[in-house]
Amino acid sequence: MMAIWWSNPLLLGLWENFRRAFELNFIADNRYMFLVRGLGITMQVTVLAILLGTIIGFVVAFFRLSTSRILKGIASLYIGIIRGTPVVVQLLIIYFVVFGAVNVSRILVAIIAFGINSGAYVAEIIRGGILSVDRGQMEAGRSLGLTYAQTMRYVIVPQALKNIFPSMVNEFIVLLKETAIVGYIALEDLTKGADIIRSRTYDAYMPLLAAALIYLCLTTVLSKLMGIWERRLRQGDQH
Repeated sequence: MMAIWWSNPLLLGLWENFRRAFELNFIADNRYMFLVRGLGITMQVTVLAILLGTIIGFVVAFFRLSTSRILKGIASLYIGIIRGTPVVVQLLIIYFVVFGAVNVSRILVAIIAFGINSGAYVAEIIRGGILSVDRGQMEAGRSLGLTYAQTMRYVIVPQALKNIFPSMVNEFIVLLKETAIVGYIALEDLTKGADIIRSRTYDAYMPLLAAALIYLCLTTVLSKLMGIWERRLRQGDQH
């Protein structure tokens, strides 16, 4: 079989072309480092943005669940604006308008922009998770002498977290892919790193395919971890 492989001129030619393209795009001048550094920036922006988005999401979700019309109105307005406009426009507004006259790190701008965007979606995820908890749980907590805040903290929210976890992982995956647009503010993330390689080698196929494969591996691993966590949660509920 190996003899057939090495003696076939067509296969040998394809292999030689692949080897040369690989060396040109990744080995020569250590161009693979554009992908490595870009991946680091992508993960940094994604992780910190989802943390910021989670904090904002919790606050906005409780505003939406509050009895105050003013707080409900503020939360609804925020969610409506964020969900009704493209994330790339939000990123450009925050970079060129909000921080246009300030010398601030592009990474920080990206974290703030994606955190604010994610917060609107996380708020709805959290609100849905809280509303999915049986109303009798709130009544039971209040009958035990707990305040509304204590009941939410010790009874409702812990149960809601189990319901919202899968959606939160999905939001993380979506956010990971959405960060590919940070090149609009000249931030060299994974996608931008692949594009820089393309601009230097004039070969779009290999660097962009490499970036796509890295994104695919990351999202696949996250999906697998989510599946494992969900199975453990179901097993815990059965016990």
